Amino acid sequence: MSAPVTEKSLAYLRGHNVMTLATAGEDGPWAAAVFYVNEGFTLNFLSAPTTRHAANIAANPQVAATVQEDYHDWREIKGVQLDGAAVMLSRTESATASARFAAKFPLLEDLAAAPAELARAFQRMAWYALTPTHVYFIDNSVAFGHRDKVPLPHSD
Repeated sequence: MSAPVTEKSLAYLRGHNVMTLATAGEDGPWAAAVFYVNEGFTLNFLSAPTTRHAANIAANPQVAATVQEDYHDWREIKGVQLDGAAVMLSRTESATASARFAAKFPLLEDLAAAPAELARAFQRMAWYALTPTHVYFIDNSVAFGHRDKVPLPHSD
């Protein structure tokens, strides 16, 4: 695939806010909607380590995710599908992810001024990174079920 599918995919990720993260653990598969910010195709997200999806990641870092809108017409469906590994970030990596997040979601720039409920919730959170192994751009405006593989620097 060429640069256009890469650019379309990155633009799509930048233009959206929520991914559906799929994990698997002792209790079987699980999916959760989480806010994210991307740096290239790496997606950073915030979650409490006590959540089912975070516990699943700790036990099995292999995950899948989708980013898409809630379309009414199948011909309009577009989105990004990916799989890869998710890990909890170190303190240094978390600071970088937090800065990116605040740039995308201005409410988070100054947590001291944020609603108390939000500030308390952030104290219980940890930062994660999903580094994809495979990325696909879905575009039904081309054809039903049309999917382009996005080339990644480390992909096969």
